[in-house]
Amino acid sequence: MDLKKLIRDVPNFPIEGIVFKDITTLLKNPKGYSETLVQLVELARDKGITKVIGIESRGFIFGGAIADKLGAGFVPIRKPGKLPAETVTESYELEYGTDVIEIHKDAIGHGDKILLHDDLLATGGTMEAACKLVEKLGAEIVQISVLIDLTFLNGKEKLKQYDVKSLIEY
Repeated sequence: MDLKKLIRDVPNFPIEGIVFKDITTLLKNPKGYSETLVQLVELARDKGITKVIGIESRGFIFGGAIADKLGAGFVPIRKPGKLPAETVTESYELEYGTDVIEIHKDAIGHGDKILLHDDLLATGGTMEAACKLVEKLGAEIVQISVLIDLTFLNGKEKLKQYDVKSLIEY
């Protein structure tokens, strides 16, 4: 199945000049969703992953399901003010601004083997910040997975020291 054909381009979203890769068209397709999950799980199988971390918010869509299939726990990384317990915070730059993400301080720790997951890798700022959060808490990043890699934005350059996997490249 060509998953790329199930993704819609939305021009000038969220701001002028950005072409947003809309995965809702893939998600609403039962075969497309199922095939995507199968492929993402296969990328991470047999790596000893203990926790899958999904990055807000589209990283949650497949992140929890991947965790279930791998027999791992699921941990969300969220925007500020969304997590109720004590958090660790990291700021980062987007291709169109700056933002902050955070994780519960007690969500992961030494001995945890982490799969970081998000829907899309653009400039790498969000994922780099997520890596910093994981490392601050003493866990090991085993793999990073994304559904889409916008290769022309060179996000993998910020993540050279990690095993970064994607299903679709633009």
